Amino acid sequence: MAFIEIHGPCRIQGGLTVQGSKNAVLPMMAASVLNRGITVLENVPRIQDVFCMMGILDSLGCRCALHGNRLEIDTSKINGWRIEQKAMGKMRSSIMLLGALLGRFCEAGVYSPGGCMIGKRPIDWHLRALRALGAEIRESEPDGFLHAQTTGLRGAEIIFPFPSVGAVENALFAAVAAVGRTVLRGCAREPEIGQLCHFLNGMGASIRGIGTDALIIEGGLPLHDSRFVIGGDRIVAGTYLLAAASCSGEVIVDGVQTQELRALTGVLEHMGVSLYQEPELIYVHSGQRLRAVSVKTGPYPAFPTDLQPFLMAALSRADGTSMLRETVFENRFGTAAELQKMGANIECSGNIARIDGVETLRGALVRARDLRGGAALTVAALGADGWTRVSECEHIERGYEDICRDLRALGAEIRRREDDGDREDTD
Repeated sequence: MAFIEIHGPCRIQGGLTVQGSKNAVLPMMAASVLNRGITVLENVPRIQDVFCMMGILDSLGCRCALHGNRLEIDTSKINGWRIEQKAMGKMRSSIMLLGALLGRFCEAGVYSPGGCMIGKRPIDWHLRALRALGAEIRESEPDGFLHAQTTGLRGAEIIFPFPSVGAVENALFAAVAAVGRTVLRGCAREPEIGQLCHFLNGMGASIRGIGTDALIIEGGLPLHDSRFVIGGDRIVAGTYLLAAASCSGEVIVDGVQTQELRALTGVLEHMGVSLYQEPELIYVHSGQRLRAVSVKTGPYPAFPTDLQPFLMAALSRADGTSMLRETVFENRFGTAAELQKMGANIECSGNIARIDGVETLRGALVRARDLRGGAALTVAALGADGWTRVSECEHIERGYEDICRDLRALGAEIRRREDDGDREDTD
């Protein structure tokens, strides 16, 4: 196991270009299975989730090659429709291969997925959508194996009771392969869904209504080789903006669509942070103690649940009492217990967290329980007195190319080390 050490307090300052979006590239990698040829993705982040998905695709007979941030996927020799349980357990995003493999082979076998333990995140809506398109799906206990088959996918009208990103992605893959028109209503409107639709259209699909909650797909069209440039990761951008806010920093983040972060920038302004924005650039300057705010998470365009742990970390040192209401994942407050070890005054009850800001946090030994929570502890440590050690930092590496490199470039005293002390990054 590895850990990250941070010495605070420090004031980060400088500029960063955001890496490609994790939540955009993973479904595109799954969608590449639909094309019987080569897909090229540019601006791909070199993160563990990408390497994991490459491994899954390779196990199915695909050929994946990542050169720098350019990924080439050749699916012409894919010969498998079943993913092994061990591979599925490493990453929740692997569930989206269910719809893609079903569209390619009319058969797919997967297991209930793994990933961060931040909530139940049931896949019922995924299965209902695929069944509506003509799939027969058997679920076996206790291993959670899902076997999907169809004699032919057919277009249908599907209404989602909740805007689930993953369910919409699986439905899109199957709908692109289905014969006839599919109408998806109640869709998630996250920017990553929009990127995926544009990517699929670039392969030859026909998807209309992009950016709305109603998508119309004309299925069964021939697909072809394509190239697509991944947009910047809005959650990584938000990470460094909230890092600057929490430690009186001054940071410029570019390479991300500013409009995708309107919920965050609005909250930052209410917290007393100065901002300047251009279409693909955000500048923040925090020169005083933050003001307390009340925020509720929700599906896009509401405040993103993935940024809630970072906001909690920043508000731990704000002036006054803040309230956070989590409406997406029931276990998203797991980071609160770790922040309490650093002196934060946080009380959680159900889906509500009350945060009474303290003037200072102190360094402590804390544990990364999940991807965003671990990164949020790293952000909190920037403003804490003394050394903080964040253990199990492998969670963080699922979504960040190198958080230590990025924060060091902004002036932080931070390093990644192995538990035995034999290895240490030296960038």
